[in-house]
Amino acid sequence: MNKNNPFPGMNPFLERFWPDVHTALIGYIRDAIADSLPTGLKARSEEQVTLAEDEREKSARADVAVVDSWKHGIAPRWQPAQETSGGVVATEPAYVIVNEDVERWIEILDPHGRVITVIEILSPANKSDGWQRYVSKRQSYLAGGVNVVEIDLLRGGSHAVAVPADCLKLAPAARTVVCVTRALSPSCKEVYETPLRETLPNVRIPLREGDLDVVLALQPLVDRCYRMGGYFNEDHHIVPGPPLSAEDEAWVAEQLKAAGLA
Repeated sequence: MNKNNPFPGMNPFLERFWPDVHTALIGYIRDAIADSLPTGLKARSEEQVTLAEDEREKSARADVAVVDSWKHGIAPRWQPAQETSGGVVATEPAYVIVNEDVERWIEILDPHGRVITVIEILSPANKSDGWQRYVSKRQSYLAGGVNVVEIDLLRGGSHAVAVPADCLKLAPAARTVVCVTRALSPSCKEVYETPLRETLPNVRIPLREGDLDVVLALQPLVDRCYRMGGYFNEDHHIVPGPPLSAEDEAWVAEQLKAAGLA
């Protein structure tokens, strides 16, 4: 079986499995950058859990997580010493599994722990209900003099990166976008707009003033996600996200046929 990504650029089918792909990409990007950082800088993956409570969103940064074996199933029922207390029988509750929205990103820090650069890989939440929270977070970084790199590999959802949508040439359903905002010149955006049929870019990651940029090659990391996640075993009949143009739909079919997936 051919385990290689059948597309030269972003694989649109990965959008259906984004939580797993997102987590893998965070680790792959961190490792790729860490090898190229100048002395004193370090790359770390960060995580924040967003909770919904009384229709208000709260955020909690997870320092230590203790997970039981039943984390993804039904919790064990509490069994009292007696089935009744004072003759009253407890009503059996319904069990509902609620998935927390986990935000992950990458930070490049100096020896003193000061954040130099943040790399965000956009998730569906950033492009839907969590859009305002994401924008506020980005503004906070920029106000603090932090470089911000936004990587949007998703065709679906609303526009979210810092460059205005009307400044882009391609339709959202037919491209990916990377936007780099440097702390020293926040009004000048470095934009990498890639059509669906082309290879993902090698992005310049800004560091401290006086440091050379680190080059992040995105394509090998996306290809690795596809291969290591075993996504070649998944169904490739329905492309997730917004509808493709007739031309792109025919092109996707050709790529899948050539790879033996159709």
